[in-house]
Amino acid sequence: MAMNLTRRTFLKAASIAAASVPLANVRAKAESGLVKAPLVAPGSFKNTQTVVGGVCEMCFWRCQLVGKIRDGRLLKLEGNPKSIDNGVSICARGNAGVKLLYDPDRLKYPLKNVGKRGAPKWQRISWEEALDTCASKLKAVIDQYGIKGISMFPHGSTSTYPMDFFEKTVGTPNISEASFAQCRGARDTGYLATIDYPPSEEYADMPNSKVILLIGSHFGENIHVSHTKQYLKGLENGAKLIVVDPRYSASAAKSHIWVQIRPGTDTAWLLAIMNYLIQNKKYNIEFVKEHGEGLGKMAEGIKQWTLEKAAQECDVPAAQIKEVADLLAANMPHVAIHTGRHSSWYGNDFQRARSMACLTGLLGAFGVKGGFVPPANPGGLGDYSWPKSGHHDKTLQELAGLYHFAPPGTPPDLLRETAITGKPYPIKGCIIWGQNPIQTIPNQEKTIKTLEQMDFVMCVDVMPTDITMFADILLPDCSYLERYDLIRTGTQWNLAEEHRQFIAPRMPLVAPGFERKDSVYITNELAKRMGYGDKIPIQTQEEGINKMLAGVQLSIEKIKAEDGIHIQPGKDPYGDMELTIEFYNEELEEHGYPGIPTYIPVEHPPEGYYRLLYGRSSVHTFNRTQNNAWLMAENNINPVWLNDKQAAKLGLKEGDTVALINQDNVKSRTTTTVKVTPGIRQDCVYIYHGFGSRNPELTVGHDRGIDDQSLITKLAVDPESGSYGMRNNFVKLVKVG
Repeated sequence: MAMNLTRRTFLKAASIAAASVPLANVRAKAESGLVKAPLVAPGSFKNTQTVVGGVCEMCFWRCQLVGKIRDGRLLKLEGNPKSIDNGVSICARGNAGVKLLYDPDRLKYPLKNVGKRGAPKWQRISWEEALDTCASKLKAVIDQYGIKGISMFPHGSTSTYPMDFFEKTVGTPNISEASFAQCRGARDTGYLATIDYPPSEEYADMPNSKVILLIGSHFGENIHVSHTKQYLKGLENGAKLIVVDPRYSASAAKSHIWVQIRPGTDTAWLLAIMNYLIQNKKYNIEFVKEHGEGLGKMAEGIKQWTLEKAAQECDVPAAQIKEVADLLAANMPHVAIHTGRHSSWYGNDFQRARSMACLTGLLGAFGVKGGFVPPANPGGLGDYSWPKSGHHDKTLQELAGLYHFAPPGTPPDLLRETAITGKPYPIKGCIIWGQNPIQTIPNQEKTIKTLEQMDFVMCVDVMPTDITMFADILLPDCSYLERYDLIRTGTQWNLAEEHRQFIAPRMPLVAPGFERKDSVYITNELAKRMGYGDKIPIQTQEEGINKMLAGVQLSIEKIKAEDGIHIQPGKDPYGDMELTIEFYNEELEEHGYPGIPTYIPVEHPPEGYYRLLYGRSSVHTFNRTQNNAWLMAENNINPVWLNDKQAAKLGLKEGDTVALINQDNVKSRTTTTVKVTPGIRQDCVYIYHGFGSRNPELTVGHDRGIDDQSLITKLAVDPESGSYGMRNNFVKLVKVG
């Protein structure tokens, strides 16, 4: 199976005071009417204007919005009543977009660091000076080291246009979307190596499922509105819920079977279920005959995984594994084995994804009601693109002969190592656009070393995140409420068989404040100064969106007239998928990887330590919302979950203040409180990810709770995909005070 993917096909995706001042003193605070968004009493929107076209980005799920505007100020966000996706519903984070828009800590002006990286002193400069500096510094790196001397860490829709420029037209191969690779990269490539479908939107037809299987996913905590609605509809319709999780999550609380598995052993559990189904001929034999390849080799290779062996390895009862297997078999093919989202856990994650895809195949649960069903989303959108230059060298993984099944882009492991060592070539310029690698890549000191050796670092962001402390030039981006930059498409899952599709371009609800500029403006101005002005494909964000909409005979104005969302008849998403299930993958074996799904054991915690697990808070999107005062009022710390028996052993009680120390003797900079519960295994602890921001310019989120990422110093890399395993570190708790 060829893995020659491109990023596009894979993702579809004034002269000013010269004094050096802290960023805090550059803020325009209450003197600007743009800063304060007054609290508005319910029912007092009579004199407001409703503006359509909002697409949320408080998380990546992108619900469709309308805004209530008065005198040019956004007062409230609501779900768009026309939406067939999220409808009128939005979550706490979506509501709090207003607070992000008017956060007094937001970046407002171009800034120059006249201090040192990591301990910046900010000087406000003009856009002209900022753009001239960025372009000249990047050109100097290219002149001295070649295009391979440039690297980029992009994330989110705001970075798509500049990423396209630097990757295709400038030609740098060093593009690392760590926030993608560390989220679903290993999962997607694992599925691609099995069925040639990357499950980009978690293709689970949960409303029609008879059994829903969640492995590490915790609906109710990772609130993605339309997806959570589908999950709840499935439960309302009688679906049985199986949850595999070391912790008693919100989903586990609704489960029919909770598998309190030993962390890192999920693949062994899956192999035992598949072996049981095969040996007892309880799989979908006709489906596998038609669509499967290599079942015999897989069956032979996994026959060692008896129920008893898996029970010992996974520390769960053999009878429970059998119960799960029998329940899946009895309800096939209407089984939703949810692919999960954030999947980089233990450094054996590609194999877990392979196993999940193979189990789905054994059950015949592809393309059927209640199973894995790719939505029939609208097609035909137009395109615009930066032209590809002739300067494209081999990627780092190609040069190293590693990570042959990595998602598009450079694995962060290779980019950092190359930058620090200068081998096989030096990397001396860095563009960071909408990503916070301090929080997305483990071993923060390695990221800091990567940045310290750079000749030039520029950051573009909405907020002063931890990574912006290491910028030489810091540019203020528009928020998702102030820009055009993507088109959201989707399908309505409808039990009444009335299938519909939607097209919803993001449109600004308010004008940008202060001196913020959008990514098209910034990128085009850099391109002109770097000698690529004749290559510019669009002049404005609106032009880009209209070029895409023209492919389906639509425009921004037409969709505004349709209340911000175009809805059209959809296609029946069910039926035979054109797929082959590769239970045995010859290409994997040719590259030195296991050709069949294989369990790779992980280390157990040392004596006196607990495995550090992390996940989501229901009102936060990891670090992205850590300075949002409304959300922090609901959840301003990340208590560490500790088993009640272990708490008694350690002499800790609910609410005690603790610090964490990891196996490398790295101690957390800050502290948190203890949550004592029987709802977690005794060999691990759990904490919300994204807290403990180190940047003091985040006046709400600074040093609130513990930054779990600072404790992830022991690295484990997924051999096929190059993604870091993020749950292979161990900590002990130290009472404070």
